[in-house]
Amino acid sequence: MRQQLKDFFARHEPHCGSVLVGLKSGAGGMLGMGLVGGAAAFTQLPLLIAPFGASAVLLFGHPATPLAQPANVIGGYAVSATIGLLVAVVFPGAWWAAALGVGLAILAMLLMRVSHPPAGAVPILMVVAAIDPFELGGIVFAGSIALVLIASLYHRLPPRHDYPRRIA
Repeated sequence: MRQQLKDFFARHEPHCGSVLVGLKSGAGGMLGMGLVGGAAAFTQLPLLIAPFGASAVLLFGHPATPLAQPANVIGGYAVSATIGLLVAVVFPGAWWAAALGVGLAILAMLLMRVSHPPAGAVPILMVVAAIDPFELGGIVFAGSIALVLIASLYHRLPPRHDYPRRIA
């Protein structure tokens, strides 16, 4: 039992490398969300959605992970938004449609090899948000592209990260 508790609370995440890398990651997340928020204020579109904050953690804090690669971020959001839109239109107002959408989004992302965990929240938004699901789909797609572009440029600053990861 003691070993199980030890395993449960062990930190499996590797060290970020240095305080500078951690500061750059935090600043990148702040910049990315700030630019998306500024675009939201300028366009009057609700571009600041909670899943983008979680994506910023991956894009700026863990840029080398497969889950943070452009195909996964944009593809994961596109797949989840499509499924979320489908369940929101077919089962309007049904609370269980959110759960169905999340399950189907996980299945589709895994089968298509574009898993991006924050995108799993999109079907919930599509079902419960006051905004039209079609408009929300466009917001999700545009926002995911914007975050990937910002991360691609930001990771060129020192200390540099290879983002997107190069295929060997």
